Amino acid sequence: MVHRVRRALRTRAVGHTGTLDPFATGLLVVLVGRATRLARFLDGQPKTYLATARLGIATDTDDLTGVPLEGGSGRSGAGADEIGAAIAGFRGPHLQRPPAYSAKHVGGERSYALARRGEAVALEPVAVTVHAIDLVSVAGADVTFRVAVSAGTYIRAIARDLGERLGTGAHLVSLRRERIGSLDVRDAVALDAISAESELRPPQAALAHLPVHGVDANGAADVAQGRAVPAPGFDGATVAIECEGRLVAVAEGVGDRLQPRVVLEPA
Repeated sequence: MVHRVRRALRTRAVGHTGTLDPFATGLLVVLVGRATRLARFLDGQPKTYLATARLGIATDTDDLTGVPLEGGSGRSGAGADEIGAAIAGFRGPHLQRPPAYSAKHVGGERSYALARRGEAVALEPVAVTVHAIDLVSVAGADVTFRVAVSAGTYIRAIARDLGERLGTGAHLVSLRRERIGSLDVRDAVALDAISAESELRPPQAALAHLPVHGVDANGAADVAQGRAVPAPGFDGATVAIECEGRLVAVAEGVGDRLQPRVVLEPA
């Protein structure tokens, strides 16, 4: 994806803020030019997905790319009310066991590399938060749900755990990322539509979760030089600094001043 955007926009300064599984679709945030420096400020933003789990069969990857495991019921089993109750049980903070086929490090090696060699992988559960989860439909063995999660949450693991809670086994068969923070896939540009004439969104569109502090031209010049500017009330906060609608920098509140950490406008 990054290669195609580089070629279309004729620039090497292109980066993304988070991959998708190969079978998944949906939103991928791509940063261009000096905006590539903003990637760190999108880490940790909640993500929303539309997902479909298939009951009756568990797989070693927890999705449709894997090998079926023994122990699945081979049938959907549960009714819509039971499925809905099980789905609702995921809301809130809890510990989640990452899939064996994941990018987690085990002894300095990726978990998926160990799993591909047939080695047993036992990953420690990690704290995640499911901000919202709703049952969308049940069609035979296929359960479609919409879920908003904290960074680091595996939707494949939710599908797996749903099957375990229902006693049927399950794996993920469809995944579409709909939102990252305030960015929505409905506003995205299709990959094939990107060209040198494509209109890029302003970089602050990716930072809607940050408070904004406006400065005048003199303040913008100070920020471009890396100098702190007075701004009481932001101590400890990460703040977007704007001048006349342009994102000048992202700064950290230190006492009653904002210290630039990433500067987008050259001095």
